[in-house]
Amino acid sequence: MPSESSDDRQRILLVTGMLGAGKTTALRELEDLGWEAIDNFPIRFLGRLIRPELRNADGDNASLAIGFDCRTRGFAPEDVIARVKHLGHRRDLVISTMFLDCSDPELERRFNETRRRHHLAQDMPVPFGIAAERQLLEPLRNWADILIDTSHFSTHELQQTIRQQFSRRGPGEMTVSVTSFGFARGMPPVADLVFDMRYLDNPHWDPDLRPLTGQDEAVGRHIAADPGFESSFEQIRALLLDLLPRYSAQGKNYANIAFGCTGGRHRSVYVAERNAQALRDAGFSPTVLHRNLGSRAAELIEEPHQP
Repeated sequence: MPSESSDDRQRILLVTGMLGAGKTTALRELEDLGWEAIDNFPIRFLGRLIRPELRNADGDNASLAIGFDCRTRGFAPEDVIARVKHLGHRRDLVISTMFLDCSDPELERRFNETRRRHHLAQDMPVPFGIAAERQLLEPLRNWADILIDTSHFSTHELQQTIRQQFSRRGPGEMTVSVTSFGFARGMPPVADLVFDMRYLDNPHWDPDLRPLTGQDEAVGRHIAADPGFESSFEQIRALLLDLLPRYSAQGKNYANIAFGCTGGRHRSVYVAERNAQALRDAGFSPTVLHRNLGSRAAELIEEPHQP
């Protein structure tokens, strides 16, 4: 009997990791990408869920993401690994495991911020629960095919990473993302190309423009009127249109372009939007993310004004 092609096989992704590392966000993003997502699924029933006769009965070939963690009934990492190894022999499946990790201090901060009790801490402080969970999950972390550390990720950045890893693209099609951000809140962790827009005149110092963003027409006119804008915009545009086809020719699947200013609300947003439109005009389909557009007021972090 001839083996099935990889296109005919069902994709199964097991999603697990540390509590608070972003499993729920990852599953929701996978669902938005067209996956069927199930959370807190008892792994001992995994074989029953994806029995060949059930799939063949309805012709279902949808990609399936299954979430579980230390709270899931009957959770045992060694048992999970054994079941995955067994299912790996099936020719009708492509099965992999994604582990979401995060640093202990950041996990502790997230638990304290949400005032949630850690499942393994019982009556002890949160760090004790995190330590026990990390020890329990270590075999599964080492086994996983995909490891994502969310220590420095915002929710949007984790969503972007999931899209980059699991969105379906045509052959040879490169996924392009354009991000605006504020340097005061740190650099994007996944940027390939970073452009600093802080040389442009800052709309923050105009009281009428301060409450607006780079998506507002008045702010755009202010930035575009800067003598340095037009020439630098054209040079950046030309550079991107030269580099992106070269990246694609080298087999690069993702290109992450980031534009930064101080607060991430005015200059970086406007320039990101202008460059995204230039890429669309050239035939690309960029995803646009404004990381700090909804953050606290920029005046709290902008540098002192120099008259």
